[in-house]
This record gives sequence, structure tokens and C-alpha cells, in this order.
Amino acid sequence: MIEGSCCCGAVKFELLAQPALMGTCHCSRCRKAGASTIVFVKKGDLRWIKGREEVALYQPAPPYKYGRCFCRICGSSLGEILSEEDSFPIAANALDGELEVRNSFHEFVGEKPGWSEICDGAKQSEGHPA
Repeated sequence: MIEGSCCCGAVKFELLAQPALMGTCHCSRCRKAGASTIVFVKKGDLRWIKGREEVALYQPAPPYKYGRCFCRICGSSLGEILSEEDSFPIAANALDGELEVRNSFHEFVGEKPGWSEICDGAKQSEGHPA
């Protein structure tokens, strides 16, 4: 079991299983949201401890379609934690426990700023990985 939370502790949850996949997005939207590294979890593996009502959703204007969740008190990025999909990404930075999964891809590397260096051997793509 892996515990997760926001910075102020108002939002707490746990994962009943290790995430299936980890990746890093270098697009400007993910960087600005503070959630570039994400892990993919199954809906059934997420259990709320407290604070679900403190999670807010930012829904972007088209052509963007993925909303971003965050704690409405401290602003911590939580990825797509309110998703109703069977599997969805959450911000790896919201997890408090150790992860077995390691980064397996970098997407939107063309939008990566010059000061950011990719220092692992994970696959790289200009958009979403195939």
C-alpha cells in the first residue's frame, strides 16, 4: 500500500497496488501544473482517506482535453485523480511511499526547455507515446 497526500495534508489517499506505469511529460501545461512525472493507477486501486471534497478540477479550453486536479487549499497538483476512467494518471509527486515502477517514457520532448535535461534511458517521443 502506498500513501499519498497534498502538501497541507487536507487530501489523503492510498493506492492498494503499485502503479502500472510511470512517465514524464515535458509539455508546457504539465510543467506549469507541477505534475510532469505521472504514474498510471487503476480506479479500483485508489482509496480515499480524506479530503476528496477539497480536490478542485481545472478544465482547459479546447483543443486541450485533459483536466488537472489540485488541492483547493494548498494547490498541490494531483494529476487526474478524480477521473472516472478505469486507469488514469496521477502526479507522482503526490505519493508519499516508495515506488517500484521507474520512468519508462518522456513525451513532448520538443517542448522541453533547454535547462531541463533528460538523464535516463527511457523512450522519448515528440507527442504521446504510441
